[in-house]
Amino acid sequence: MKIEYLGHSSFKLTESTGTSVVCDPYDSSVGYEMDKVSADAVTVSHGHFDHNNISAIEGKPIVLDRECRCDLHGVEIDAIKSFHDGQRGKQRGENLIFKFRMDGIDVCHLGDLGEDCSSELIDLLLPVNVLLIPVGGTYTIDAEMAKEYVDRIMPDVVIPMHYKSKDCKLDISKIDDFIGLFEAESIEEIDSNEIELMRNDFDGETKVVILRRE
Repeated sequence: MKIEYLGHSSFKLTESTGTSVVCDPYDSSVGYEMDKVSADAVTVSHGHFDHNNISAIEGKPIVLDRECRCDLHGVEIDAIKSFHDGQRGKQRGENLIFKFRMDGIDVCHLGDLGEDCSSELIDLLLPVNVLLIPVGGTYTIDAEMAKEYVDRIMPDVVIPMHYKSKDCKLDISKIDDFIGLFEAESIEEIDSNEIELMRNDFDGETKVVILRRE
């Protein structure tokens, strides 16, 4: 399968069969434009401008924006309710976590997760091979809480998202605080916005992969 980082919290996931899903498309209020892409489906973790720009997705994708469990041309998709803050949604409402099974790989996109790490939520998410996790704080979990999620979930690959990057106008932290919590040998910076993964790439060790938006 292939994972393309489109910026902010948005990714395009593509199975070897060609079936594709775009997660959390954003609009220019983030500080930069999202490139036009096509997909079979688009997932929306919640209704904020930096996660729900469905019009950026070309074609006629299926829109998944509520709790569900479905099969998209052989890709299993599970949307799990969570909260956008640590007060069970009283501040910023609910958030959907999306899980995908592509080419035998379990991918989890946490959206704008803001709630504390609990055993109940972890049990709903497992197993996870690839974890797409917000790390910028302010509106989501911060670096320290993100590290706790990583330690509890123990994915093979962690890809940070929703952090302060070049041109980003949002009041969130840079990625440095998060990657500073890991040993240098477990961090891989890729000079590209995409990565291809296969089941046999995983060795049981957790690796943080930083993708660069092109």
